[in-house]
Amino acid sequence: MRRASQAPTVSVDDVRAAVGDLPRSYEVLVHDRVKFRVGSIVYLAFSRDEKVMGFAFPKEERAELVAAEPDKFAMPSASDLRYNWVHVRLDAIDVEEMRELVVDAWRMVVPKRVAREHLGD
Repeated sequence: MRRASQAPTVSVDDVRAAVGDLPRSYEVLVHDRVKFRVGSIVYLAFSRDEKVMGFAFPKEERAELVAAEPDKFAMPSASDLRYNWVHVRLDAIDVEEMRELVVDAWRMVVPKRVAREHLGD
């Protein structure tokens, strides 16, 4: 039994629910890994065991993010360092934080007009 202070693990189904109404977003399965795309651009991807979510994030800000919360966030693999990408452990975040990460990642890959129309900002 979990203590009240311990957040439940976020699941791929929770992410699907958060992504569900985001314009131009769709799910694909690539080499047994769930990914979400806008066009051909992947903005979310899960590890095969679905415990880690990679997401679009500005390269210039990720080192600070990882340094601030290393038990939650991690740098991408060496081959992915060239991309705007970072990883998060799903058992370290709650659904509200996951939604923020997902929407921010989606916002990075859609036209600004689409984001403004959908989010109203």
